[in-house]
Amino acid sequence: TATQQFVPIEHIRDGIITMKNGELRSILMTNSLNLALKSEDEQEAVLLQFQALLNGLEFPVQFFVQSRRLNIKPYIELLTSREKEVSEDLLKIQIREYMGFIQKFTEDTNIMTKHFFIVVPYLPPAINTGSGSMLDALSFGKDAHTEQENINFESARIQLEQRVSAVSQGLSRIGVRAQKLGTEEVVE
Repeated sequence: TATQQFVPIEHIRDGIITMKNGELRSILMTNSLNLALKSEDEQEAVLLQFQALLNGLEFPVQFFVQSRRLNIKPYIELLTSREKEVSEDLLKIQIREYMGFIQKFTEDTNIMTKHFFIVVPYLPPAINTGSGSMLDALSFGKDAHTEQENINFESARIQLEQRVSAVSQGLSRIGVRAQKLGTEEVVE
């Protein structure tokens, strides 16, 4: 409970994060693009397209790169199980030497996995529901309030999806694929 007080997330629904202040967020996961492998003309074209994407957006976006040390333990366990299945002695020796090489290499070299994310926000306009008057409280029960919240969420979701689509299309012009994360991926 104490940690949740510091996280400004109200809830996650349909892959969309609702912040405590009412703002919505959607997260895109993208692939990387290695500019160093492209010619100078291709690099310039990619940079100009990216500049056009950023200049064309009428809303802010957040770029996030997550780097994690690669966990090779499952791979080593797979190799160990394969070693037990093999009956030839020479093949067992090769598998053991390969496992030793992989373990030594990953200890000496910092092998990382990288994931690239883009956070697309949307702040719905404040909607005056008149929820301060006693008459409104009597005539509209909790069900009406929940129904209005669902209508407001769907309206805001449509606006957010349009923003996500604009970002995805701009990224596809430079050869970067973007995929909107679902609820489980966002929670993770």
